[in-house]
Amino acid sequence: MPTLIRLVVWIAVLAGIAYGSMLALVMLVHNEPTEISERVRLDDLRIE
Repeated sequence: MPTLIRLVVWIAVLAGIAYGSMLALVMLVHNEPTEISERVRLDDLRIE
C-alpha cells in the first residue's frame, strides 16, 4: 500500500509541474498577432 501512495504522490507532483509550466507559459509569453501575406502561383490554384 505505501508503494501505491508513493506512486500516486509522484503522479500528482508531475501533474502539478506540468500544470504550473503551462500556466507560466500562458502568463509570461505574450503573442503579438502579425499579418502574413504570401504569393500563390496561379498553377497551384487550378481545380481539376
